[in-house]
Order: sequence, then C-alpha cells, then structure tokens
Amino acid sequence: MWCERVLWAALPAGRRRYAAGEFASPGEQKNGGCRKLLADGTDAVAHLRSDWDGQRGDMTRRRVVITGMGAVSPNGVGNAAFSAAILAGKSGVRRIQHFDASEIPVQIAGEVPNFDELAWVEKRERKHVSRVLPLAFAAATEALSDAGIDADSLPLEERRRFAVILGSGGGSQEFTEEQYRLFFHQQYKSMSLFCVPTGVMGSLSSELSVRFGLRGSSHVITTGCTSSTDAMGYSLRQIQSGRADLVLSGGADAPIALGIVKGFILMKILTDSWNAAPQRGSRPFSVDRDGFVLAEGSWMFVLEEYEHARARGAKMLAEICGYGSTCEAFHRVRLQECGEEPARAIELAMKQAGVGPPDVDYVNLHGTSTQLNDRIETRALKLALGEQARAVPMSALKSQIGHPQGACGAAGVAATIVAMKNGQIPPTINLESPDPECDLDYVPEVGRRRAVEHAVCNCIAFGSKNSALVLRNCA
Repeated sequence: MWCERVLWAALPAGRRRYAAGEFASPGEQKNGGCRKLLADGTDAVAHLRSDWDGQRGDMTRRRVVITGMGAVSPNGVGNAAFSAAILAGKSGVRRIQHFDASEIPVQIAGEVPNFDELAWVEKRERKHVSRVLPLAFAAATEALSDAGIDADSLPLEERRRFAVILGSGGGSQEFTEEQYRLFFHQQYKSMSLFCVPTGVMGSLSSELSVRFGLRGSSHVITTGCTSSTDAMGYSLRQIQSGRADLVLSGGADAPIALGIVKGFILMKILTDSWNAAPQRGSRPFSVDRDGFVLAEGSWMFVLEEYEHARARGAKMLAEICGYGSTCEAFHRVRLQECGEEPARAIELAMKQAGVGPPDVDYVNLHGTSTQLNDRIETRALKLALGEQARAVPMSALKSQIGHPQGACGAAGVAATIVAMKNGQIPPTINLESPDPECDLDYVPEVGRRRAVEHAVCNCIAFGSKNSALVLRNCA
C-alpha cells in the first residue's frame, strides 16, 4: 500500500537494511532470517510498528462493504444451511464418493453431497467444464440474490463497473486429469474439444462474467491456499481505487480426484488415520492431528462501494477494512518456525483497518490440522496480538469442512460473517487432546456467545505466502 511504501522509504537506510535482514548473523541466516535485530538490539518488526504508529490506514479511500453472500459447503448448501451447520459444529467430512478410494490409504474428504451439477450447467455442456464451475455458479447466484441484484436488469454502464475477481488454488485440475485419463485409455470421442480453454485458470472468472453479463475486469487469483483471501484483497483495492463499484468475489475449488489425492498422499500431508471415522479426521490444534482433509466448495460475495450500497438501500453484512499479504521467501511447502511473516500479514491488515490488538473480537484461523501449520499459526497470532492473543476467541472452520484449498479464505470470511450476524462463534470441533504448543482459545465447545465488532481472517499458503483480512461488523 502507498502509505507503507512511504513510511518504509522514510526510515534511515541502515534501519531499512537491518529490517530487510541484510545484516543477519550466520545463525539467523540459517534459520531463514527470522526476527532480525537492529543495531540497538531491538526488534525490526517492533520498530516498524512504532514507526507506523498513528499511520493506520488511508481514510481517503472509498469504503468497501459486503452486501451479498453465497455458500456451497460440504456441511451445507446455501447460506441458511451453512450457517446452521457451522454454529452447531456439524462436520461435512465423509468417505469419498467421487471415485473408488478403496485402494488408496486416504479415503475421506469434505465433499459437497448430492449437489446437482445439472441445475447449474446444461447436460450437453457438463463434459466441457470442471465441477468447480457449477459450484461457483451456485454460490455466485445466491450471493447476487442475497445482495438484491438482478444482473440481467443492470444498465450497461453498471455492468462495466462490475468486476469478477475469483480465487482458486487448482481451478479445473480435476477436469484436466479426466481428459488425460480418457486420452490414455484411448477414449478420444469422450474427450472435450474445450480441454485447453477449460483447463486454463483464467477461464473460471470469464465463465462467471459471461453467465451474469458483467463487463468489468475478470480475473482469477491463484496463490495456493491464500487465493480467495487475495482475490478479496485485490477486489478491495479495485473498489478503493475507483476502478470498480461492485465486484463478484470469493473462491471455488474442486480438487477431489484420484490423481490429485494421490499427489497429496505422496507429500504425506493428508490424514490417513480416520477412514473409519471421517467426521473426526480434521482436528486442528489437537495433539494427535496428523494431516488435513481435502475438501471442495465455493463461497462467493458481492463487494460494493459503501456509498453505492447505501444509495440503493442494500443491507451490509460486513465491511472489509484491511488486507495484508507477505511472503517468507523460505520454501515451497514448509514454514519458518518463528511465525514472523504470517504475523506481519495480520499486522498490515490491522494497520490498514485502523485497529489494534484490543479491538479484535475474533480470529478465523487457517487451522489446517497439520503439526507444522497449527503450531506456527499459534506463534504468529501471539506475535501479531501480543498478550491480547490469549483473550481473543479463535476457531478453525476446517475442523468441520476440511481444507477446500484456494477457496478456504472465502469460507473463513463466510464463517466470520455468520459469527458477526449471530453473535456466536463457530466451534473448532475434534479438539479432544489439546497440544501444549497450541495454547490459545480455539473455542472447542458449541454455543459460545460473543459480540464480534472486528475480526481477523487468516490464511497461509504453499510457497511461503501469508494473507489476512480484517472485517468490521456492519450491523
């Protein structure tokens, strides 16, 4: 953001170099440069916090609110079903039905059950598109309806100011896998003539633009697990900068296919311990966690400039008031133990939002149920919130639905809106044996009442990426 660049440039050159890690000791360099110290022995990030104190966000930017939401989740299709399920702690994890998983070690996933794809794409078109598309269509249609927008009736100029920015980690990978399967089995007539354009990531947003006749920018953000968080962050910037008045944004992923699951099995990051009890498989922050549960789904939103929404009398679900993103530049899949860069992403989002640790009422966690992620995310929250971290209720939606890859950030935003609307925190289920290294308040019980004014939605991705959003309750 411009204010961060200006403040960074204003620092003395030596302090910039120390903060950037150029003077790290050999020991620090070996650990990836965590927590560099300045010449006076103080912490670089702490100095940046001090230097930026009082510079919290740019109040001249246009405000951005969420006016519509749609959910297609493993534990509930539609806003009402999704809301009831996550507040009750209902798991959507079950034995895999998409393909025969009996011969592989991982046999559970967060599938959307009984989802009628042909309600969203014509039968003759189904072979030409990925499952991710009907999932996205369903959630986007509900989001537009929830926002009180009839896309067909919008005048041309409004359509040109209405963008589509979607996040997806894998896009149409399962479609591409199926095309290869048909090819290698010489079933050429069953292949799609659109195997190339459908397989291109960017086609996802185009399909949504075409379906609803929206003529603003049409982009897919793919940054791994942070994809939909980043998509909503970029949507925020598009509206703030005046390039759009509305954005259809969120995330969709459909990675439950044999080849994709086998790929994750090779990485040894999926749990294979709970095939006989699928609903207990995703267990973030529990000491006996041993991997995440792969999932699918779509969560979509209408983001709108505040005055535009107010002028048409739209209900406002929440305001997106901060976005931060960083990269550890460390490893393609591993995380640094220190948690510094995930913490900094949260701090950047909070600064743009103009809030401090005492203002945070809830954190929606990435909480994947891997040993590494949950331990380091806990450390990151302690760094970002300080002593306040122990007083803030936090929960991991993935305990209920599994990990829908690039759509998980949007799922977390949806869960946060549900918490704000109902004054109740969705629980982290399956937290049966607390990990001593994960010692924050993860809300393991159902029914925790809490008014939520400000919330942090956190995401961590492969490739050292970290992103966070801050939401403000509009009720």
